[in-house]
Amino acid sequence: MNERRLVLGSHCPAGFSILSADYLVQDPRAQVSAHEPERAAFCTFQPSLVRTVRDKMAAAATMMPHLGQRISSKHDLVPNWTTQEVSTGTTIMAVEYDGGVVIGADSRTTTGAYIANRVTDKLTPIHDRIFCCRSGSAADTQAVADVVTYQLGFHSIELDEPPLVETAAHLFRASCYRYREELTAGILVAGWDRRKGGQVYCVPIGGMLVRQPVSVGGSGSTYIYGFMDSNYKPGLAKDECLELTAAALSLAMERDGSSGGVIRLASISEAGVERRVILGNQLPKFSTH
Repeated sequence: MNERRLVLGSHCPAGFSILSADYLVQDPRAQVSAHEPERAAFCTFQPSLVRTVRDKMAAAATMMPHLGQRISSKHDLVPNWTTQEVSTGTTIMAVEYDGGVVIGADSRTTTGAYIANRVTDKLTPIHDRIFCCRSGSAADTQAVADVVTYQLGFHSIELDEPPLVETAAHLFRASCYRYREELTAGILVAGWDRRKGGQVYCVPIGGMLVRQPVSVGGSGSTYIYGFMDSNYKPGLAKDECLELTAAALSLAMERDGSSGGVIRLASISEAGVERRVILGNQLPKFSTH
């Protein structure tokens, strides 16, 4: 308390300015007089009693995002990504084959330019043989997936049998369309059921629903549409679909800054779900440099 009264009182040491109740900022243009030993002693001792001004302002900006934005823009004390939304960035893909589907995704989650998670699992189980691939806002897609999982579970109990993939897709469509003004969520719904076999449904931002034999989504999808058009053919076998998906995702991850990490793949059929991971040092190479 004595130090605080000294700072706030009229006896502020020469060469310092009052910033707050706790801190003094030294003025490099001023000098402490040699004839004022008590002030000189104070000036050499006071900085060790408190944290730096920079640390305190950064901590305050973390607790108050709006303040953090102002500080970041003016003084560059807080990075811009601290106030930005967590996004899956993403390249996601799903392909139908005779007897099932293959789904795949990269594993990078970003917050602005900062990589928040490099091994995210974007292949989310909705039921035993139904999965969704998520792109867009991580919070939005996780929330929608949780809601649909809950609804589909009740529906399955009512029917006393496994639900249809189409039912899951319509539940995603209903949520994404109803809250289309608030959500940033692009979803691929894929799975196998006893009625229609393997199916892929695309639910882009806005809540439209369309079934496709092959579908890609996310920021990295723009780099691989041509590759998919030239390499996908109806009637591909399971192993061919796995190879095609891995190659397409690898191409997108090499060009898209929001996609990266490892490749997660899953094959869904009547026999169940088979998952695998392709590590970064095992990815197919296509670079020309």
